[in-house]
Amino acid sequence: MEVEEVRCVVKGKVQGVFYRDFVAKHARHLALTGFVRNMPNFTVEIVAQGYNDKLEKFLEHARKGPFLARVSDIDVEWRTPSQKFSSFDVVF
Repeated sequence: MEVEEVRCVVKGKVQGVFYRDFVAKHARHLALTGFVRNMPNFTVEIVAQGYNDKLEKFLEHARKGPFLARVSDIDVEWRTPSQKFSSFDVVF
Protein backbone atom coordinates (compact mmCIF):
# COMPACT_ATOMS: atom_id res chain seq x y z
CA MET A 1 0.00 0.00 0.00
CA GLU A 2 1.12 3.51 -0.76
CA VAL A 3 0.89 6.52 1.49
CA GLU A 4 -1.90 8.87 0.46
CA GLU A 5 -2.77 12.41 1.45
CA VAL A 6 -6.00 14.25 2.16
CA ARG A 7 -6.46 17.99 2.43
CA CYS A 8 -9.63 19.02 4.22
CA VAL A 9 -11.30 22.34 4.80
CA VAL A 10 -13.69 22.02 7.72
CA LYS A 11 -16.56 24.50 8.08
CA GLY A 12 -18.90 25.20 10.97
CA LYS A 13 -18.23 25.96 14.61
CA VAL A 14 -14.71 24.55 14.59
CA GLN A 15 -12.57 27.29 16.14
CA GLY A 16 -12.37 27.84 19.88
CA VAL A 17 -13.89 24.43 20.66
CA PHE A 18 -10.74 22.24 20.87
CA TYR A 19 -11.27 20.94 17.33
CA ARG A 20 -7.55 21.07 16.42
CA ASP A 21 -6.55 19.14 19.54
CA PHE A 22 -9.28 16.58 18.85
CA VAL A 23 -8.08 16.11 15.27
CA ALA A 24 -4.41 15.87 16.30
CA LYS A 25 -5.19 13.26 18.98
CA HIS A 26 -7.02 11.02 16.50
CA ALA A 27 -4.40 11.51 13.77
CA ARG A 28 -1.59 10.52 16.14
CA HIS A 29 -3.59 7.53 17.40
CA LEU A 30 -3.91 6.33 13.79
CA ALA A 31 -0.19 6.99 13.10
CA LEU A 32 -0.93 9.70 10.53
CA THR A 33 1.35 12.63 9.80
CA GLY A 34 0.58 16.18 8.70
CA PHE A 35 -0.95 19.21 10.38
CA VAL A 36 -4.12 21.02 11.40
CA ARG A 37 -4.51 24.80 11.58
CA ASN A 38 -7.09 27.54 11.94
CA MET A 39 -7.67 29.69 8.87
CA PRO A 40 -8.52 33.42 8.87
CA ASN A 41 -12.02 32.72 7.44
CA PHE A 42 -12.96 30.67 10.57
CA THR A 43 -12.48 27.31 8.86
CA VAL A 44 -9.90 24.68 9.81
CA GLU A 45 -7.44 23.18 7.33
CA ILE A 46 -6.18 19.62 7.77
CA VAL A 47 -3.48 17.89 5.75
CA ALA A 48 -3.05 14.25 6.73
CA GLN A 49 -0.89 11.49 5.28
CA GLY A 50 -1.13 7.76 5.78
CA TYR A 51 -2.69 4.59 4.43
CA ASN A 52 -6.17 4.76 2.92
CA ASP A 53 -7.94 2.72 5.61
CA LYS A 54 -6.50 4.90 8.39
CA LEU A 55 -7.36 8.10 6.52
CA GLU A 56 -10.96 6.94 6.03
CA LYS A 57 -11.28 6.24 9.76
CA PHE A 58 -9.69 9.63 10.52
CA LEU A 59 -12.21 11.41 8.28
CA GLU A 60 -15.06 9.85 10.27
CA HIS A 61 -13.66 11.50 13.41
CA ALA A 62 -13.03 14.80 11.62
CA ARG A 63 -16.66 14.90 10.47
CA LYS A 64 -17.91 14.51 14.05
CA GLY A 65 -15.46 16.68 15.96
CA PRO A 66 -15.41 17.14 19.73
CA PHE A 67 -18.49 17.74 21.88
CA LEU A 68 -18.57 21.55 21.50
CA ALA A 69 -17.87 21.61 17.75
CA ARG A 70 -20.50 21.68 15.02
CA VAL A 71 -19.11 20.54 11.66
CA SER A 72 -21.44 21.83 8.93
CA ASP A 73 -19.33 20.76 5.94
CA ILE A 74 -15.98 19.22 5.14
CA ASP A 75 -14.36 19.51 1.72
CA VAL A 76 -12.01 16.56 1.16
CA GLU A 77 -9.38 16.48 -1.57
CA TRP A 78 -7.42 13.25 -2.07
CA ARG A 79 -4.00 13.85 -3.57
CA THR A 80 -0.51 12.45 -4.01
CA PRO A 81 1.81 13.64 -1.23
CA SER A 82 4.14 16.40 -2.42
CA GLN A 83 6.17 16.42 0.80
CA LYS A 84 6.63 14.02 3.69
CA PHE A 85 5.73 14.94 7.26
CA SER A 86 7.44 13.30 10.22
CA SER A 87 4.68 13.94 12.78
CA PHE A 88 1.18 15.37 13.14
CA ASP A 89 1.27 18.94 14.43
CA VAL A 90 -1.12 21.65 15.52
CA VAL A 91 0.00 24.78 13.70
CA PHE A 92 -0.59 28.11 15.42
